[in-house]
Order: sequence, then C-alpha cells, then structure tokens
Amino acid sequence: QVQLVESGGGLVQAGGSLRLSCAASRSIFSINVMGWYRQAPGKQRELVATINSAGTKVYAGSVQGRFIISRDNAKNTVYLQMNSLKPEDTAVYYCKAFPDSWGQGTQVTVSS
Repeated sequence: QVQLVESGGGLVQAGGSLRLSCAASRSIFSINVMGWYRQAPGKQRELVATINSAGTKVYAGSVQGRFIISRDNAKNTVYLQMNSLKPEDTAVYYCKAFPDSWGQGTQVTVSS
C-alpha cells in the first residue's frame, strides 16, 4: 500500500479556483490509476476524476470542462485543478491510488 496526503483545500467564492495536491509516500510510477473522489454531507462518495499511467483521463460529467487532473510521477504527486467552482462542489475531496489506498481528505467549501 501507499500513504496519500491531500492538501490545497479551503474556502473559495463561487467562480473561483483551487488546486488540490496528493502526495504519495512512495513512487507512483508503478500505480496505473490514480483518482480523486469527493463526499458531500449526507451523500455517498463519488468519483471526480481518474488518470492512468498513459495519461488517459476520465471525468465525472458534473466537473467535465472545469476540473483538470494531472500527475507528476517524478514528484509522486497527483493534482486536481478546479476552476469555475460552484457551491455544489463543496465536499471533502479524497485521493485514491487504485485499487484501495485512500488519503484522509481535504475540505473544499465554495460559498455563493
């Protein structure tokens, strides 16, 4: 397993941007798929975006065109650039190294 630490969350106004980072405890070069999930209060955890080792990206429809996932294998870090944020993006955001390593989460709050 790999330990993951998210950072970059915070409070932002609607329309603003944030960049989340997920730092891994070891090389992610051999980890095929990395992803971001989020969980809003009273809701199930949902997929936000994934990226595989070939650089193929998959996004949830609700964030398509606004969020960008990327990975830097040299820095053992995965990023989530979030633009045009909406109040409904408010959630705890979690990083995942497939198949089953999770970070502790970082809170993102978007005010209207």
